[in-house]
Amino acid sequence: MRADVLISQDLSCAGQVSMSCALPLFGAVNLKPTVLPTAVLSTHTGGFGNNTYLDLADEMIRILQHWQTLDLKFSAVYLGYLGANALDVLQTDLNLVTDAKTRLLVDPVMGDHGRLYRGFDMEYVAKMQALLAKANIATPNLTEAKLLLGEPLTTSPRDAAELLALAAKIQDRFELETVVLTGVEIEPQKISIACCDQNGRLWLDHKPKLAGTYFGTGDIFASVLFAALILGHDLAFAEQTAMDFVSTAILKTKQPHDQRLGPDYGAAIPALLQKLKLV
Repeated sequence: MRADVLISQDLSCAGQVSMSCALPLFGAVNLKPTVLPTAVLSTHTGGFGNNTYLDLADEMIRILQHWQTLDLKFSAVYLGYLGANALDVLQTDLNLVTDAKTRLLVDPVMGDHGRLYRGFDMEYVAKMQALLAKANIATPNLTEAKLLLGEPLTTSPRDAAELLALAAKIQDRFELETVVLTGVEIEPQKISIACCDQNGRLWLDHKPKLAGTYFGTGDIFASVLFAALILGHDLAFAEQTAMDFVSTAILKTKQPHDQRLGPDYGAAIPALLQKLKLV
């Protein structure tokens, strides 16, 4: 039995991040998502205080074993925020529900702004490096790219050439089909991404930097990017669509708004469906 896409990441009960945005977005574009939650949190970890955290690694093993009895295989898999125990499970057991035709996107969520997220260490980075070697597509931010390459977190690309070289280095080191290096500021008042496709092409794309700091925008970007790729679009179209979607979601978010909850991505879905020619 073959299914469209498996999403494996945490479910934060409050805040539009991780599974809370990935599942609705894949469903909206009719990709029939299946979920494998890695943990349940009362909120995401960005500014809500001492959130609860229920590790689901043991249950993940039982779920994957049951799916194996159904001969369930996925055409695409999207891995986001995992945690150490869940990463171990996926490293050893993901092959139970994938095959040589499965496209795997890894968003190596583990740090930002020059530091690791709370609860992660260099052992986790090493495990993420091993997982990334199995992927087709990766969407690290600048901090995660530096961690994956073992480079100092204190330095940043000074210009477009250095940013593109960093993305290409990730692609080469982990033998990836596609790399999109996200959320980099190398020009004033612009957010940039660096793209490497399977044909060796390198390019930058930019969007004006909008007011505010919204949580979950990386999750939203990766979800829309992968959805567009699964639907058969090329990387240039997919990354532009994802960037446009994030910008539209922020612009359509009614104020006042608690930015910890993420942008109102639902308001941007009609435009996304039109761009993907699904309506």
